[in-house]
Amino acid sequence: MSSKSKGSNAERELIHLFWATKEWTACRVAGSGSMKYPAPDVIANKEGVNLAIECKITSQNYQYLEKREVEELIEYAKKAGARPLIAVRFNRKPWRFLNPDDLEETGQNRVITPELAELRGLLFEELTKSL
Repeated sequence: MSSKSKGSNAERELIHLFWATKEWTACRVAGSGSMKYPAPDVIANKEGVNLAIECKITSQNYQYLEKREVEELIEYAKKAGARPLIAVRFNRKPWRFLNPDDLEETGQNRVITPELAELRGLLFEELTKSL
């Protein structure tokens, strides 16, 4: 399976999780990452709460994001009145949601490790119940 297919499947998985709560709605953004305008992978909402989410799934022990990706997520979220989040799922681990400021900087990139995700990230249930 291509990495693009894995990413799309991961985005769909998140959408199903949000809809299963009965309080949240969610949708994928067509063309996110491939158009000239900033756009998150997933937009999730419940009454009064808007999330702009960049999704990452990996079998590695780290997940890199380009600084530009993170900056565009933040820009979109500000303009949309949404909270920017990075959703990451490492192999055999649950989804974790991190604020962009929680990522570690490595020059031109930002990086997330499983340890960082566990330390600073919220599980899906924690995120949806806390908002």
